[in-house]
Amino acid sequence: MRLLHNPHAMPRFAANLSLLFADRPFLDRFEAAARAGFRAVEFQFPYDWPVEALQQRLQANGLQAVLHNLPAGDWAAGERGIACHPGRVQEFRAGVERALAYAQALGVPRLNALAGVCPAGVSQAVAWQTLVDNLRHAAARLAQAGLMLLIEPINTHDIPGFLIHRSEQASRLMDDVGADNVRLQYDIYHAQRMEGELAATLQRLLPRIGHIQLADNPGRHEPGTGEIAYRFLFEWLDRLGYDGWIGCEYRPADEGPMGTEAGLGWLAAHGVRL
Repeated sequence: MRLLHNPHAMPRFAANLSLLFADRPFLDRFEAAARAGFRAVEFQFPYDWPVEALQQRLQANGLQAVLHNLPAGDWAAGERGIACHPGRVQEFRAGVERALAYAQALGVPRLNALAGVCPAGVSQAVAWQTLVDNLRHAAARLAQAGLMLLIEPINTHDIPGFLIHRSEQASRLMDDVGADNVRLQYDIYHAQRMEGELAATLQRLLPRIGHIQLADNPGRHEPGTGEIAYRFLFEWLDRLGYDGWIGCEYRPADEGPMGTEAGLGWLAAHGVRL
């Protein structure tokens, strides 16, 4: 990706296939992303599909996979991560192995661990220590494979009770885990809902950020549909020297067929080309 007015811009955009191009089956979204101009993709969970099928779609469409999540419990039932659940440590650690197998087969360099909602009857202190212990284990396993582990704060308006919901909590968590390959996944949408101060926070935490995601607020739609000054933020990230990926994890405002394609005008409108 380059900003149109700046030939030296560095941030790169990846299509999140869990939310974009959702009018077609998941495996068909790879081709749709490539046709739209994306050269990289991310997805929340790849585990419903054989790794060979995902490999084939990536290779056939010249795409790089840059991110997916560790298994996060029963997503369909509303679970949003189990890393802080003291009664499910073995399940979490088995999930680390499963995620590693997919990541290594697909060439994914970073995995995101969702902390989850603090379980009923469990103190914040116990949930925090469980999370620290689990992330230390995951970081050590990923380090053996040369992979990065990400921690993502999630806003508590969308997911009430989510344990890690502010950037300073994530920073403290990274300190407590104490592993060199642990970084922050900074989701601009979640950060805007919880704390704002996007530009200053990005500047302060840049050395600890391993991945960025975006959506506008309100609505979690594409840039330009809400209050966030995304053109400024893209230029700001360029000036800061961020050269990582920005995952487009938004719900297209147009809910009709080809809704993702219909909304991709935000790229040019914000001075971006893929």
